Amino acid sequence: MMPRPVQMCLVLLLLALVPVSCAALPLVINTWPFKKATEQAWRVLQAGGSALDAVEQGCGQCEKDQCDGSVGYGGNPDETGETTLDAMIMNGDTMEVGAVGDLRRIKDAISVARAVMEHSKHTFLVGESASVFAENMGFTAEDLTTNTSLNIYKKWLNANCQPNYRQSVSPDPSNACGPYKPSARLQQTAGDQHINIHTHDTIGMIVINQKGHVTAGTSTNGARHKIPGFVLDGLACTSVCCAFEKSSCPQCCAIQYYSLYPHVRLVNINYIEIKGINPHSIVHRLY
Repeated sequence: MMPRPVQMCLVLLLLALVPVSCAALPLVINTWPFKKATEQAWRVLQAGGSALDAVEQGCGQCEKDQCDGSVGYGGNPDETGETTLDAMIMNGDTMEVGAVGDLRRIKDAISVARAVMEHSKHTFLVGESASVFAENMGFTAEDLTTNTSLNIYKKWLNANCQPNYRQSVSPDPSNACGPYKPSARLQQTAGDQHINIHTHDTIGMIVINQKGHVTAGTSTNGARHKIPGFVLDGLACTSVCCAFEKSSCPQCCAIQYYSLYPHVRLVNINYIEIKGINPHSIVHRLY
């Protein structure tokens, strides 16, 4: 059976390939059963807010709710026990993108991503510098660690740091904690068997308002026990999330992939031209 994240990829890809009827608008869709996030985005639209506002507040709701433990503060800690956040947002009307990775001390990752888009000429800020940017923009610095994330980290240490993302290092990462040093490169087994929806995930959201304006966003705290500095692969705007508008009815896509490379073969997608293409044929080409 196909992994659940891959199934969601297919759903969102098919959405991208099938024209959205203007009569069906507005529209809010997101990954996983994060209903409160969907409802919050919908309330924003119903109150006259923009698609951009809806995505920001919808993903922001998930950050506050700590959805699945994989979004927002107090979730998946890295190797040092710290929780860091990744997020991006894209405006399909202007094609502007803002993203942050390895964000520390700031809970509102999706809002910081929007600040990058609107208050800088960059698209992607990472690490401590992203946090300083956020503080300069008026965001409050807070400790993202909670008792839950601290307990996850302590259990991991007590289990000899298993699982982890190290390879070809000494001591043997399959049965020992670091610090690690390089060693002879060994043949690696395919895939990360310890990865599941509870140890890494994200919310991905697409909003199309009544006028057909498309916005997409994503937010996550990344992979549990990741090496510090790792940014979820999907934060690259051309691989995780894209939004664009075409004529009077929009097309949109949000392609998400994780460390499931043996199962997923996706190419970077900036734009999809839809003219008589059978969605099944596209999926067949990708898999």
